[in-house]
Amino acid sequence: MKKLILGLFTALILAACAPHTAGLMAGSKGEVRIDNNSFAKEVEVQSVMARPEGGFLQGTGTIISKVSTDLRLQYKFTWFDTSGMTIDDEGVSWKSVKLHGKQQLQVSAVAPNVNATRFELYVRKAFSN
Repeated sequence: MKKLILGLFTALILAACAPHTAGLMAGSKGEVRIDNNSFAKEVEVQSVMARPEGGFLQGTGTIISKVSTDLRLQYKFTWFDTSGMTIDDEGVSWKSVKLHGKQQLQVSAVAPNVNATRFELYVRKAFSN
């Protein structure tokens, strides 16, 4: 019985510490993935584009609030090389933004090195732990 209670307690602790990453993704090659349908009713990403900037790839996207209330969000760019491998993903952190009702915000980033050929822009709700 003690083992069962300890196991349930451990699972509860691990679940409480799990990062909240479900949101949406828009890629520079036109792909879109929705991991959280209720979040996708509040936020969308449009105008995702890539362009060369001084030998590096620059990515932009517009995060759009579809609701009239304020939203606290986080976004992150993940860069990929020609073989599909991520480039310096551990060194890129989530950036926090606050969108007011129906606001649009253009976000951008520059690839960490010249090997980047595409990117994915992830957006999720910001949770304080």
